[in-house]
Amino acid sequence: MTIKETPELVKLAQKGDRKAQTVLVELYSGRIYNLGLRMLRNVQDAEDLLQEAYIIAFKKLHTFKGNSTFYTWIYRIAVNIALGKLREQSKLQVSYSIQEPDFEAIHGHHFSDWPEFIERKISGVEFQKVLKYAMDELSEKYRSVFVLRDLEGLSTTETAEALDLTESNVKVRLMRARLSLRDRMNDIFKREGWLL
Repeated sequence: MTIKETPELVKLAQKGDRKAQTVLVELYSGRIYNLGLRMLRNVQDAEDLLQEAYIIAFKKLHTFKGNSTFYTWIYRIAVNIALGKLREQSKLQVSYSIQEPDFEAIHGHHFSDWPEFIERKISGVEFQKVLKYAMDELSEKYRSVFVLRDLEGLSTTETAEALDLTESNVKVRLMRARLSLRDRMNDIFKREGWLL
């Protein structure tokens, strides 16, 4: 039987029920940890982020109003922690792991302006290297939206809640992030002779 988040479960956790709190940890710790890995690129930092997110969440659980799911709420806490850590680390000179399956879906998916033959001319590994390089140059505000929407698969609404933005801002930032990545990658592809 699969356990799912319910308002009753969250209310029990708010009342200090350890079993309910344990269920909430088990439900989402994998996803929060993966977010930490993608944003911070370090196992230890991802583990710290996971622990810190749940400590903060349980300390402030009494403030949770139920306007969103607990998952969206703790995800936003985790994103804020990650962004804070990135600001502390050499002004975001951090790169993302692109060995995750989600990056495979990006190859030829969001960048429809590229010629069709691009996928026949470069390998997935080459594409990943170029995407990684281009992502490192994205500003924090565009990178965070791109990671949450295109890599983590959050909806526009979930991304807006996690980053405390309007849905319109999420859409605009995502479009700019994708265009910036496409343009930067096109420059690299041309320089390397993959595009004529």
